[in-house]
Amino acid sequence: MCTGLNVCHEKSKTLILPSYLLPLTHPICPQRLLFRPTTTPRSRAVTRCSRGSDDLRKIAVPHQCRLTQNRTALTTGWLYLVCTRGTSCSAGNVRLNARRLVPHTGNLKVVPKTKFRPAIVLSIVQRRNMASSKTGTFANPVLPGFNPDPSVIRAGNDFFCVTSSFEYFPGVPIYHSKDLIKWVLIGHALTRKSQLDIKTPEPGGGVWATTIRYHNGNFYIITNSFDRYRPQTDDRVWPRGFYVKTSNIWNDSSWSDPVYFDQVGFDFDLFWDDDGVVYLSSCYRKIDRSPDPRIRDFAVHISTVDLKSGTLTSRPRMIRDSVSGFAEGSHIFKRNGYYYLFTAEGGTESGHCEYVTRSREGPFGPWEAAPHNPLWRNTTYDDIQNTGHCDVVEDSQGQWWAMCLGVRPRREGSSWRASVFGRESMLLPVRWENDWPIFNEGKAVALRMEAPNGYILEDDKRWRDDFTGIKLGLGWYRKNTPVRQDFSMTARSNELTLYGGPYTLSMPACPTLFLRKQKHWPVVWETQLDFQPEALRVEAGTVVWWNHTCYASIGITLVERDGQLQRAIRLTDPDKEVKEAIISEQGAVKLIIESTETSYQLGYRDISHDAHEANESWTWLGNIDTQVMTRAPEVGQPFTGMMMGLYSFGEMQPVLSPAHFAYAEFR
Repeated sequence: MCTGLNVCHEKSKTLILPSYLLPLTHPICPQRLLFRPTTTPRSRAVTRCSRGSDDLRKIAVPHQCRLTQNRTALTTGWLYLVCTRGTSCSAGNVRLNARRLVPHTGNLKVVPKTKFRPAIVLSIVQRRNMASSKTGTFANPVLPGFNPDPSVIRAGNDFFCVTSSFEYFPGVPIYHSKDLIKWVLIGHALTRKSQLDIKTPEPGGGVWATTIRYHNGNFYIITNSFDRYRPQTDDRVWPRGFYVKTSNIWNDSSWSDPVYFDQVGFDFDLFWDDDGVVYLSSCYRKIDRSPDPRIRDFAVHISTVDLKSGTLTSRPRMIRDSVSGFAEGSHIFKRNGYYYLFTAEGGTESGHCEYVTRSREGPFGPWEAAPHNPLWRNTTYDDIQNTGHCDVVEDSQGQWWAMCLGVRPRREGSSWRASVFGRESMLLPVRWENDWPIFNEGKAVALRMEAPNGYILEDDKRWRDDFTGIKLGLGWYRKNTPVRQDFSMTARSNELTLYGGPYTLSMPACPTLFLRKQKHWPVVWETQLDFQPEALRVEAGTVVWWNHTCYASIGITLVERDGQLQRAIRLTDPDKEVKEAIISEQGAVKLIIESTETSYQLGYRDISHDAHEANESWTWLGNIDTQVMTRAPEVGQPFTGMMMGLYSFGEMQPVLSPAHFAYAEFR
């Protein structure tokens, strides 16, 4: 039996591989051929094998093809086969053709283009069929960037996940997946002012800890929205919970207006029992609480509810508190005659963890705690930290999974830098033993996880919006609910035009600001802006955004020099320190934000000026440490993640000149 990656001599043009190297294909990218071990080989060395061995798979290689065996391929278990145009190779029931891909169902995975430009390469990765029970590896987070508090369901063969949106609009992003690893944003539940009217919340206010459920053909999303959140002084306006529903989750506009519950709190959850009774659980302070506002006593309460009206039909009872002072994020399920209550405890910082209790009697209890609580624990020594707030789901083959939040701080020596991505969504496998759930065998959630049917999704950091069409694409967010239409997709063809309002970026109200989540580093954010400011104290540009108390912007404005108004680039850092540079009187300017693991660098290129000097270099105005960019606000909490955006504003005045953005991209 072969123990490594086995290939015959290239002149024979036959590729011989051990059976554990699984060939798969993709219909969109039929240009990259990779073989991924389904088990770990005992040796990574390239060896020769007898062609007659039963554990080998033969692949015919035309003479125009060549094998690529670089150091990376061998150490990672990947092996490349590079074919020129017009040739084809075959492997069992998979046929690779450089001109087209012979149709083959299943086993598919998107892989981005590679550096092999002269040749055509086809990608072969581990099988994604959920019916298989083979163990593989997948990468966390499965929902990178600002995506906390995941809640997940399965409807048929489709998985849907929602995450918290806090002070951003539209509210409650909805993601779809076929396998829990690759997720695609398909819409939002709260897209109208009648559903969500966020005005001037502190950082961390707005929509918290959304739950999604599916019942009798309808999708329900249950949440709340904080108008005031000032934990530093124990000053909160506790919001009523509410739900919206639809029978068509693919249509943003089909979600109903909210039905408000006769109950305040956060982290709301709905559970339908077998007898049709509906239970509403939420988190709020204990009624018999300590008079000391520094003492945390958040607990889970439950009642029955009339869904049609939102009226409670029983008095709420506390069913779970915690010695940590935080018991929140409740989700209730029923399995094998047991009711299960999952709770997030310890707070959402370094003490965060997940507990489970069960009851034979019903959602009111009594509840029995699992002997292995907490279900797992990530410490301050792990690459992923602050894990908890999970939801669980069963796939169509009976395998259970959990999704939870976590953060990815950056290790720096013996300490850690705060994560710029905020809280992200992680995936971990679950099995059952003696009617108790075992999460990831009790091990910490990791960046690489072993699980049935796992595979590594090559998440391309590249993204670009050329603003084609008449509707803004998914994934753009506003700070707060906008009160008027302040942008256009048709004022100029294939450009986004902003009409700046009277609120600056540092005000808690809704500025003319469009944001996208940062998911990777290192990454470059770039845009091109044509803006002719007509007055002082107006500006348009791009921004790296933590919240309205902490951001860094670079944009076009007017400044006064020697009694004259001149167009200039202005950099504003998180301390509101300003740097300015005079630019040409007219023409577009490219703006750039370069993100590394330690800093954000902001710069520009004056296109009209560079055209005469054939200069394509960037002028850098500032470099800001990530520790500065992620500092906590004096009021509120940094529950969100870093975003990049486009803006136009006037200081207490409207902007009469439109700001035209030709594109925006991550690269």
